[in-house]
Amino acid sequence: MPRMSISIDGVVIREVTLAKDRTTLGRRAYNDIVVDNLAVSGEHAVLTLRGGDVQIEDLNSTNGTYVNAVAVQKRTLKDNDVIEVGGCRIHYRARSVVPAAGVPVHVAVASESSAPIPLSAAPTESGALVELGVPVLRVLAGENAGRDLPLQKVVTTVGKPGVAVAVVTRRRQGYVAASVMGAVLLNGEPLGAEAVALHENDLLELGTLRLQFQRV
Repeated sequence: MPRMSISIDGVVIREVTLAKDRTTLGRRAYNDIVVDNLAVSGEHAVLTLRGGDVQIEDLNSTNGTYVNAVAVQKRTLKDNDVIEVGGCRIHYRARSVVPAAGVPVHVAVASESSAPIPLSAAPTESGALVELGVPVLRVLAGENAGRDLPLQKVVTTVGKPGVAVAVVTRRRQGYVAASVMGAVLLNGEPLGAEAVALHENDLLELGTLRLQFQRV
């Protein structure tokens, strides 16, 4: 039976067996797989089981559904495919020995009750990744000042719960930023939950943390 391993920042947090003909994924509580993150749409995607095949379909989500780092609308999954939705990576396996859970799965990403959120990738020396063509958030002030945070994932979370948290999301047309909690500023203006497009040298401020968007 097909199964999926759901992971956040490289740590597997849940195994899900696809026992139903139709498994929904999204931020709303009525989904079979709930991903609690503002970067995930209320009804984000659906997985359909037909015979021995599983097909994933994006439900016109805001930030898209990615399979092996490629944006997809509808695709039949292959063994070892990696799906990216919001802050989650989902590793698909065509066969499973794990018994069906039969209950909805709730995945919390960047919730206010979680541990402090560091820059969600290992920072590198400033300038190196920009030269390679990888968009980055350059840390101008705060922890890791003078280093670059590569925007290699679909969703990158920055900040600290209790102070301010924001997400930067890769979309088909570019990168956008949105506030998750606290006072987040974009170029000196308050940033809300509505995603705003990022442009070269835009400045994000989250408490004492100051980040500049850089891309080639």
